[in-house]
Amino acid sequence: MSAMLIPILGLMIGVLGLLWGADRFVEGSAGAARNFGISPLIIGLTVVSIGTSAPEVLVSINAALSSAAELAVGNALGSNMANIGLVLGATLLIAPTPVQKHLLTQEGLVLLVITAIAGFCLYDGYLGRVESAILAGLIFPLVYIAVKYKKTHISPEEVAVGEDIPDITMGAAMLWFIIGLAVLLASAEVTVWSAKIIAQSMGVSELVVGLTVVAIGTSLPELAASVVSAMRGHHDIAIGNVFGSNLFNLMLVMPAAGIIAPMAISPEVFSRDFISLAIMTLLLIAMVALALNKAARNGLPAVLSRYLGAILIAGYIGYYVVLWPAIVGT
Repeated sequence: MSAMLIPILGLMIGVLGLLWGADRFVEGSAGAARNFGISPLIIGLTVVSIGTSAPEVLVSINAALSSAAELAVGNALGSNMANIGLVLGATLLIAPTPVQKHLLTQEGLVLLVITAIAGFCLYDGYLGRVESAILAGLIFPLVYIAVKYKKTHISPEEVAVGEDIPDITMGAAMLWFIIGLAVLLASAEVTVWSAKIIAQSMGVSELVVGLTVVAIGTSLPELAASVVSAMRGHHDIAIGNVFGSNLFNLMLVMPAAGIIAPMAISPEVFSRDFISLAIMTLLLIAMVALALNKAARNGLPAVLSRYLGAILIAGYIGYYVVLWPAIVGT
């Protein structure tokens, strides 16, 4: 146990450093963008949205450079399942969340398409550089379309997020940007090193460590943001965090590993992990569709209830039941 103490502490410190560094990085980036005269809406949709995925991205890059690319893939898939089952499930238990039709016809549709493309990349047991670059490249037209659309379709919750962007001097913004980035880089190094040591000591694969402790750790910003947003009544932001983070994980985190270190991946990555993610994603979209349909029939607002939150959490626990043999090494 004493031999495990240092890597366990290292993992805890690394994850905490990722969370703190990402917060400072986003504050510095958003503050600098505001000083350049960029509108709060655009900053919120780009700098803040992408910046909150910085922990996963930095862990992915570091893992790929450290010959632990499956840890990066596990982090991306595991984070997405944690976002749906843990983050959104917990959010709904705290506060039932109203949903709008665009969540199904726009964000939901895009998430389904990107999830399907990611599955195609994993299906043959090899994550290559070209397909990873194509998947990552799709983020640019998507962000452009989102920014263009939101200029004329902005919700009060998104206005509130724009107003929360720090109004700081350029010098302070650049200082926080540099400090945040430095802490992110160092924390990613510590996190990946610790995860590899833990995997070796426990006799489990780096993939499993990425799917579990690293994925949950790097999903903590989304959990905090969604719960706080729901408690403040910013329901669009609470559920939008989950959809946005899952898109960035599939379009930035996983492709980063494939671009840096193309790899053969275990068959279980597709047959067990991706299929589980696909089922949870379809379950989420189906819940939104059913809520909208019920609301249309009854003439009431569409709401994702606490009952649906409990189902999502149960589904996430069910995935761990499926994963358990790999965790215990049987």
